[in-house]
Amino acid sequence: MVIHLSIIEFPFNVLSDGRFQRIIDRRMLTISVVLTVLLSAVLLWAALLWVVPARLRGVRSKSPREGEEKSAEADRAIRALVDGSGTSFFWAMRLLEAPRRRAMFAVYAFCRVVDDIADEGGTAEEKQAGLAEWRGEIERIFQGRPEHPVGIALSEAVSRFGLRKEDMHAVVDGMNMDAVMDASDAVRAPSMADLDLYCDRVASAVGRLSCRVFGLPEAEGDRLAHSLGRALQLTNILRDLAEDAERGRLYLPRELLEAHGMTDLSPSAVLAHPMLPAVCAELGGIAERHYADARAILDVCDKHKRRPAAIMMAVYHRLHERMTEAGWRTPATPPRLSKAEKIAAVLRALLLGP
Repeated sequence: MVIHLSIIEFPFNVLSDGRFQRIIDRRMLTISVVLTVLLSAVLLWAALLWVVPARLRGVRSKSPREGEEKSAEADRAIRALVDGSGTSFFWAMRLLEAPRRRAMFAVYAFCRVVDDIADEGGTAEEKQAGLAEWRGEIERIFQGRPEHPVGIALSEAVSRFGLRKEDMHAVVDGMNMDAVMDASDAVRAPSMADLDLYCDRVASAVGRLSCRVFGLPEAEGDRLAHSLGRALQLTNILRDLAEDAERGRLYLPRELLEAHGMTDLSPSAVLAHPMLPAVCAELGGIAERHYADARAILDVCDKHKRRPAAIMMAVYHRLHERMTEAGWRTPATPPRLSKAEKIAAVLRALLLGP
């Protein structure tokens, strides 16, 4: 392409004229002022967007390094709770890949912390205050500003696996039922409906959180959590009758106790009553039906995603069978599974299915 030189030379000829030079100088000054004002406005806007809201919320901006340190601190706190528990839960969760395992450890730690609040010494008011603090922490988790190390770990699980706030609150509400029970004799030997609500909160809600981490479809996972959670919790209740009685607690439903002629519903009187085995057998039958429902759901679940739930069910169901075989006659010394029995139950679940 040929370009006439005059077109290229024109700007330089203009710039050589003094009048045009003064005009350009004034315009450049104006442009410089405008650019400076615009840059200042942009910086001020950024400050308003990031610094001011953070201060108004009482949240300090975190550097990447600070975030990593808090995450590492949360990891250490979680592992200390899991490792110190002596639970077989740890081994079932080892089957999960790292992100899911980390999330399940966080769920376990959360349950452990709020359970300790309900079970440790202190007045009912102190326990309820401690649980109220955790209700606040749950809200902070879902606002993206957790404070407790366990809350920080849970926040990551919420982001990755979509854990639901209402399930976490349900767990705390279940622990609060224990705190209320400790303060009022009237709540011991709950109605069947209250017992079912308690099982839903302290067990099935945990199952709903867990199934989301396992990767099960929501509807399928919720159904499994409903049945398996109740089966496991009823097994716990039947196993821990004597231990709970020492705390002044009794979870056997009022309707079954009264149907078998019990009028004194204090824990010590119930445990000494000759009809206790019949009550336990009836409640054990309810648990067995929940195990059957859970097994039917697991049969149609993805084999890989169902493994942790299948292992937990296998171990607990074997314990349930042992108590059934013993005739429910030894609440002070309930059957325990040996390590070999637990391993056998796990292998059977892995090789043969639920």
